[in-house]
Amino acid sequence: MTLQFIEWKMDKIYTSVIEALIFASDEPLPSSEIMNAIKEIDGPDIEINANDIEETVNELNSKYENEDKSFSILKIAEGYTFGTKHEYAKYVGYLSNEKSKRRLSQAALETLSIVAYKQPITKPEVESIRGVNSDYIINTLLEKSLITIKGRAETIGRPLLYVTTVEFLKYFGLSSIKDLPKPREIEDIMKDEDFLEQKRKIMMNQLEEVIEEDEGSFQQIDEKEDDDDTFE
Repeated sequence: MTLQFIEWKMDKIYTSVIEALIFASDEPLPSSEIMNAIKEIDGPDIEINANDIEETVNELNSKYENEDKSFSILKIAEGYTFGTKHEYAKYVGYLSNEKSKRRLSQAALETLSIVAYKQPITKPEVESIRGVNSDYIINTLLEKSLITIKGRAETIGRPLLYVTTVEFLKYFGLSSIKDLPKPREIEDIMKDEDFLEQKRKIMMNQLEEVIEEDEGSFQQIDEKEDDDDTFE
């Protein structure tokens, strides 16, 4: 640590400053933004670097661990964010059903996983693996900023190349693409009882949504028929 930062940090409030900034951010907060916020408030002469931030985060996590807290500070997509420990994930997952606009269909997840593991990859290559047309799914993933275009392939027709984005890392809570589970790990996850239970709940939620949509459609049809009878 720099000497000035050690002196600056002697007052415990400044460790809390870093903690508060990370807590208040809706997105993973990079060290650069933490440093900018500190210098804007306490003056540009404050000497602080990314290592100082990392050491402070480590100290906070040690404190949380010693106090047996249910959360810690995670490093995701080159930024810091609070996250619940793995053992509490199923309880939090029960309460935090994803919004419809953020939920991905099975086809979208399948396409996204192909891009993630095979990137950079072209649409024809994705379709060759999936066996079906993927125009709509790829456009959906582009709109959600989960994938992006990164140049063209040096093949006939020079098709576009697709790769995952920082938003992809945030969506799945990854620090980098290297954190993707290995094929063997995926097999173990697929057999896990908690995973199977969560999968069942998600499928039930999706089924309920379909039923609600169908009931809404039937209600609109009934109302239209009543209006027609009125006019007759």
